[in-house]
Amino acid sequence: MNKSERQAALTRIINQKPIATQEELLAALKEAGIDATQATISRDIREMKIVKSQDATGTLRYTIFRGSSESQLERLGRSIREVGLSITRVHFMNVIKTLPSNGNLLAAIIDDIGFEQVVGTIAGHDTIVVISPDEKQAKWFEAAYRQAFNS
Repeated sequence: MNKSERQAALTRIINQKPIATQEELLAALKEAGIDATQATISRDIREMKIVKSQDATGTLRYTIFRGSSESQLERLGRSIREVGLSITRVHFMNVIKTLPSNGNLLAAIIDDIGFEQVVGTIAGHDTIVVISPDEKQAKWFEAAYRQAFNS
């Protein structure tokens, strides 16, 4: 099976039932007759922009991050206002607190925009660490976040 077929199967599986872990995803793929390694699935998750988020019932599950008609900056601003709680700058990093289960989603949006002031993000359940190349650029990101939060 090639990569595009495997990723199409991943999309079907994620859209059909709640999958919360890579182990569950591997098992679902195996049920579908697809053998894959955990490393391959990890790469697919990154490439396909699969993130964990809560569904309407509150169940934590994998979802595929999709763009919309709004610009990435508009989506970031809306997401910051909806799920962002606070930002604290520590030297060249910013720590963002979010509502539970929203750290990965907000970090994915930040990563997709590709700010030159952001080297990378590390996301958890309700916390994101945004790493900038230096303190000046971290201050810029903090100010942009606060502006989006207050608009």
